[in-house]
Amino acid sequence: MGGDIVIEVKDLNISLKGKTIHKNVNISVNRGDIYSIIGKSGSGKSTLLRAMLMLQKFEGSIIILSTDIGKASNEKRSMIRKQFGVMFQAASLFTSLTIGENIAVSLNETVKLPKRMVENIVKFKLSLVGLDDDVYYLYPSELSGGMKKKAALARALILDPQLLFLDEPTSGLDPVSAEDFDKTIRQLNKLLGITVVMVTHDLDSFFNVTTRCCVLGDKKVLAEGTPFDIIKTEDEWIKKIFFGERGIKFQRWNQKHGSY
Repeated sequence: MGGDIVIEVKDLNISLKGKTIHKNVNISVNRGDIYSIIGKSGSGKSTLLRAMLMLQKFEGSIIILSTDIGKASNEKRSMIRKQFGVMFQAASLFTSLTIGENIAVSLNETVKLPKRMVENIVKFKLSLVGLDDDVYYLYPSELSGGMKKKAALARALILDPQLLFLDEPTSGLDPVSAEDFDKTIRQLNKLLGITVVMVTHDLDSFFNVTTRCCVLGDKKVLAEGTPFDIIKTEDEWIKKIFFGERGIKFQRWNQKHGSY
């Protein structure tokens, strides 16, 4: 999908507490991608995501929607952030607010709309992620893990972002709920044309939704491209992931999507 680059990371370097996390990292995300960031434990997957979200200092450049966020003014950075929808790993819903109130927070902070209109917008976002209107009135403690994740996803979509960032979205979910979440992401990508950048360690999710991806390890990008490009890489760690004991997942995916 895509072809129009919406995120370009060039010669990225990040250090934390004197330790080098990334060294000369280069990746690009095309419009319409479901782009997965995978890699070894401690390879800085979430750190890379935080840099894109302007939550992490870095050297080099990150160009998002034609804007170099490292050089942009605060006003321009704020405008770019309004094109982001973000869902962090723990869902991070406010426990004292209903689901409807949670989802409406950013909308109410951005524009002044009649209460009934806000309610209708929120319920529409709930329907987009496969949740019923009744969820609007419930509190986070009344939802299952999968429903909390979907509510957080609806909140990320409330301002109609161009870019959706997900940090380990299926972490902690049972296989059925994770598969349902993956299906929702595919549908949103197809229906809205939204570009998704996703950090994941879940190979099932990787196989289910990814159109392009990168693999991080040893402070650098070990490989980037389509899943088919990745599995052709002569890196030993990548070979273990896709052709070791866990590689049975790839075999299933391969049978479904084509031949290697």
